Amino acid sequence: MQTNFHRFGLVHLGILASVPLLAGILAWVQRRLELGHKGMRIGLAIVLLLDSAVYYGYSATHGEPAFPNHIPLELCDASLCLTIIALFTLNKMVFDLAYYGALAGATMALLQPNLWEIFPSFGTIQFFVAHGLIVSSVLYLVWSKQTTPRPGSVTRAMLGINCFAVLVGAFDFIFKTNYMYLRHKPENASLLNVLGPWPWYILGAEVVAFLVFQLLYLPFRRSASEA
Repeated sequence: MQTNFHRFGLVHLGILASVPLLAGILAWVQRRLELGHKGMRIGLAIVLLLDSAVYYGYSATHGEPAFPNHIPLELCDASLCLTIIALFTLNKMVFDLAYYGALAGATMALLQPNLWEIFPSFGTIQFFVAHGLIVSSVLYLVWSKQTTPRPGSVTRAMLGINCFAVLVGAFDFIFKTNYMYLRHKPENASLLNVLGPWPWYILGAEVVAFLVFQLLYLPFRRSASEA
């Protein structure tokens, strides 16, 4: 089914604006709480968990087979898991991976949503809620000064994503799925369309990811050098 969602229309722009707005509000409230207060952070992690449970519960009750096409093997699924763990634990290694996966991967999904349902519907709304909360959560952790990416995090994130891609690629090969678009490009318009045919667009995406990760680390480079 073709979606009726208009990219960069008023609704889409409103959704995009709400993501940093929510993060800013959460960070503002967090800074005014007692130092070390973790209720908001834990609550946000629980909301993300519940959102995932609702999604898979809805799919199961509507007869959508989970295997092999509806299991959490997309980059945003990995970012979601990492973000939840980071919210619960503030583990620095986990956050290093979650930061880049969320702000590069989930943000790209918000900018170029791959929707195949009429908007609004459960699927389209859940898509924006899940991806928006991933980005908002990571921004909230940074803006509330609870954690930041560390020196060397770009390299660790690139290694982590590529290790994950190897596992996903093997699954795609065996089960003829297309997680992470490793077998072919998405049918809707995306950045991959300008990166050449398969498999060259995968190599192009590696270069783009590295450059974007470097840009995402720029705000922290000076403070790291002064430490």
